[in-house]
Amino acid sequence: MTSFPPPSIPPQLRVGIVDDHPVFRLGMIALLESLDGINVVGWAANVDDAVALVDKERPDVVLMDLDLGGTSGIDATRIIAQQHRSTGVLVVTMFDDDDSVFASMRAGARGYLLKDASPREIERAVRAVANGEVLLGPDIAAKALAYLHGARRSANVPFPELTDREREVLDLVARGHDNMVIARRLSLSPKTVRNHLSNVLTKLQVADRAQAIVRAREAGLGTDL
Repeated sequence: MTSFPPPSIPPQLRVGIVDDHPVFRLGMIALLESLDGINVVGWAANVDDAVALVDKERPDVVLMDLDLGGTSGIDATRIIAQQHRSTGVLVVTMFDDDDSVFASMRAGARGYLLKDASPREIERAVRAVANGEVLLGPDIAAKALAYLHGARRSANVPFPELTDREREVLDLVARGHDNMVIARRLSLSPKTVRNHLSNVLTKLQVADRAQAIVRAREAGLGTDL
C-alpha cells in the first residue's frame, strides 16, 4: 500500500482593516472574509490602534483609510512601513487629490484605491500588495502617469520654472535680439516683453540681460543664430 502526503493547504493571507467608519469597516470585513484564502485578523480606528494591531498580528496587508477621526492614515502608513517591512499597506479612501496620493506613496503605501472600487478590484489589490506588487486604482494610476509624464517633460525642457512665453523671450534674447525686435517677432508690446524679461531675470536669479544670455546659451537656447 502506497500512501501519499496530504495536499498542502495554501497559507491564508492575513489582513487588517484600519477605518473609523463602522459601516464601511463591517462591509469590508464581510467582503474579505467571503474570499478564499483571506483571513481578517483585526481592525483599528486610529493610528495608535493600527500600529498596535500590526505589532500584535503581523498581517500581510493592512487596508488603510486616510481620515481616522482627527488622526492621519498617512502617519500610520509611515510607521507601519518603517517598522514592519513585511506588511503591505493598501490605502482605501475617499480622497483622490494629488497630495493625498503622493503623500501616501511617499509614506510607504504599496497600493491606493478609492472606496468606490469594486469587490473584484479590492481582491486583486489585496493579493497584489501581499505579493509585493504596487497597485493603483484606474483613476489614481492615470494621475500618477500624468505626473510622471509631466516630470519627464519638465526634466527635458531648459528652465522648467519659466512659462513657455518667458522661455521664448529668453531664447530670442540669447540670439542677440533687442526688445523691439522680440516684440515684433512675438506680436507683443515692448512693455510686455520687458515684463517677461524681468520675470526671467528674477526666476533665474541673474542680475542683468548679459548673465541671462550666458545661462540661456549654456542650456542650449539661442545657439542656432
